[in-house]
Formats: sequence, C-alpha cells, structure tokens
Amino acid sequence: MSEDMVDAGARRARRLADKPWLETLARVGFAASGLIHLVLGWIAGRVALGGGGEADTSGAIATVREAPGGPVLLWACVVGFLALAVFQLLDGVFGGGEAGDRVKAAGKGILYAALGVISVRFATGGGSTGGEESSTDLTQRLMEVPGGRLLVGAVGIGVVAVGVYHVYKGLTKKFLEDLSATGGGTLGTGITLAGMVGYAAKGVALVVVGGLFGLAAWQADPDEAQGMDGALKTLAGQPFGTVLLLVVAVGLGLYGLYSFARARYARMD
Repeated sequence: MSEDMVDAGARRARRLADKPWLETLARVGFAASGLIHLVLGWIAGRVALGGGGEADTSGAIATVREAPGGPVLLWACVVGFLALAVFQLLDGVFGGGEAGDRVKAAGKGILYAALGVISVRFATGGGSTGGEESSTDLTQRLMEVPGGRLLVGAVGIGVVAVGVYHVYKGLTKKFLEDLSATGGGTLGTGITLAGMVGYAAKGVALVVVGGLFGLAAWQADPDEAQGMDGALKTLAGQPFGTVLLLVVAVGLGLYGLYSFARARYARMD
C-alpha cells in the first residue's frame, strides 16, 4: 500500500471523527456506561444486604434487558458503545496529542468495543459467561503457556495499576479535565462529588480484582482469579465487608451519574 493511500485513509478517518452525528452517538455511549454502572451499583448493594445477583458487567446488562423497555434500552447501549469505540479508536490512531494520550484513547476504544459486543449478545437473546468463569478460564489458559504464572501476575499488576489510577483520578479531581464545562453552581458541585466518589469506588473494586489475579499467580490456582462479581463478593466477606461493599455500591452508582453528566459535557476534541 502506497504512502499516498495511507495518507488518504487517514484523512477520511479524521473527517469521520469530526462528523457531528458520530460525536452525538459517542455521547450516547457515555450515557450507556452510566446506565450499566447504576445497575451494577444496585446489584452490589443487594449483594451487600444478603441478596443475589451477578455483580459484574454481564449481570448489569442482563438486568437491563429484563427491565420494562429493556430491549430498546439495550439496543441504544449497543449503538452508543460501538460509536464510542469507533470515536476513541480513530482518536487513538489518527488523533493529535501525545503518544500516551493516543494509546489511552485506543485502549478505551477496545474496551467500549468489547462492551458493545457483549451488549449485542444479550440484545439478540444470547448471553455471556459470568465474569468469574471467564476470568478462571482466561487464567487457566495463561497458566498453560510457558511463563504463564508470570503473565497472570502481570495481568494482576496491570489491573491494580488501573484501579490505583482510578482512585488517584477521583481524589485529585483529574477527571474534570475530561469535561468541557459543568454549568457551574450546584450542577458543577454535584458532578464533582459524583466523579470523586465514583472513580475512587470503581478503583477499589479494580484493585481487589487485580489482587485476586495476583493471588492466583502466587498460588498457581486459576480458581482464585475472579472478575468484578467475585471481587465484590470477596470484599463482602471481609471484616466490616457489608459496610465496605455498600460504600462501593453507592460509589458505583455515583460513577454512573457522573457518566450521564459526561455524556453532556465530555470533551470530544
């Protein structure tokens, strides 16, 4: 492929990223993330109080599907997640800015694409394996390759690092850099509080997930590696676990509310 063809493709990709309709649909993706986190927080709260439920992304998406008007909402989530994935990937590959920002955008694009795929499965009547089962299967496959325990340990360290960054981003209000405006006054205060608590709570949950992967690597036991559902239920089993999990549940719900605000005020340039 010639350099001119590559340049032409890059220009077309940039023009697509600048389309107002793609930006609008990408904002729907932030709202979809807000809905999923609200439901996830509600499920986590039920688990904390002794109820049932699968407290992970798949469980939240399945709950949305079963709600009144759920199929319509779920298809809206599909469109939003996939549009946001395209927007982020274009920004990562063809956008300006520093290399680190572009890598981060590409990583977010992959994450939103995965959420879109999971949502499509549920929207079409299928489903997805639970986070705990998927994590165990992934860990088992990794441990079967040479240096597998080191790979699993690296995954755990990576997830812990992401979780710590979420806590840092929340407590330092760094997430406000993602917003173009907040409207000031009470609205601005509410968004800031929701973002602070929401990011910190999500970070704590991710740190627990990463810690479980690390434990699996240390003990060479794939069953120790669990997804968000297993992490939150592990948290509930600790001293004062009910209180801790309720705090995380509220935080996840607040992260959902922040995501709704981000759908309106996110920087898309």
